[in-house]
Amino acid sequence: MNISMKDPYVSRTDRMAAIIARRDPVVYGGGNYADALPAQQLASYERNGFVMLEDVFSEQEVQELMDEVKRMSADPQIVSMEEAITEPGSDAVRSIFRVHQLNERIARLARDPRLLNVARQILGSEVYMHQSRANMKPGFKGKEFYWHSDFETWHVEDGMPAMRALSCSVLLTDNNACNGPLMLVPGSHQQFISCQGETPDENYKKSLKKQEYGVPDPLSLQLLVEQGGIQAMTAKAGSVVFFDCNTMHGSNGNISPWPRANVFMVYNSVENTLEAPRYGLTPRPEHIATRSSFEALVPEEANATTSV
Repeated sequence: MNISMKDPYVSRTDRMAAIIARRDPVVYGGGNYADALPAQQLASYERNGFVMLEDVFSEQEVQELMDEVKRMSADPQIVSMEEAITEPGSDAVRSIFRVHQLNERIARLARDPRLLNVARQILGSEVYMHQSRANMKPGFKGKEFYWHSDFETWHVEDGMPAMRALSCSVLLTDNNACNGPLMLVPGSHQQFISCQGETPDENYKKSLKKQEYGVPDPLSLQLLVEQGGIQAMTAKAGSVVFFDCNTMHGSNGNISPWPRANVFMVYNSVENTLEAPRYGLTPRPEHIATRSSFEALVPEEANATTSV
């Protein structure tokens, strides 16, 4: 079978690495499905593959969220779950997955119209939560996240059909040039990097600590960066970064004394629900890729109105 005839975004086969032009829209339906971002910010997102919104959440809201993340990171019951990922070579918690279901405060954050309506506007439909997690990059010992496109992994290992998802990172600490901020390659979302190396089954058990498969080759990375450069998402706590599922991104390790933390949520269109993983791979666990329900998220303000 010629896989390329069936799948426009072939990756991790026995063929060489390749750069494939994006075939999906970036902003769906002209951005008219919801009213959240003004035209200028929407155009910036479409052009660059991301947008930074500063001062979205107040200091009090950030502190509430940070307190919950710290509490979960210190809770032995949560730390012992498969949802909790530790740093390579240490017991420091690196990520906690499925936080929108483990924590009521973060569940409300996932439905906050300041976030949800941006996702609905860009994706042109109702959306559900594909994945959520709290990311911690502690001072002095937080490890790097190597360059990657999320869609490449979600497409191959989760069976996400199209580029109709986005990530939302809510900054819970100040992100500066020294504590390993998110780095994005502007314009990279327009090119899909087909990666080398056939994926072993249950690859997620290693890749969440250190990714080895689905990693772009150096030449492709160099070409993307020469075209678009690299932009570090430095901003104060309470800011939010939205970025396209195919935008190339990564972050350096944190050898500064300042920790970096965020809540990271992936909104996927209800019209882009998961199929079977590629190449007969076993589906990843529910806490990494939602399959049990694709029910649309309802904005928190609508919930509040309904309950009165």
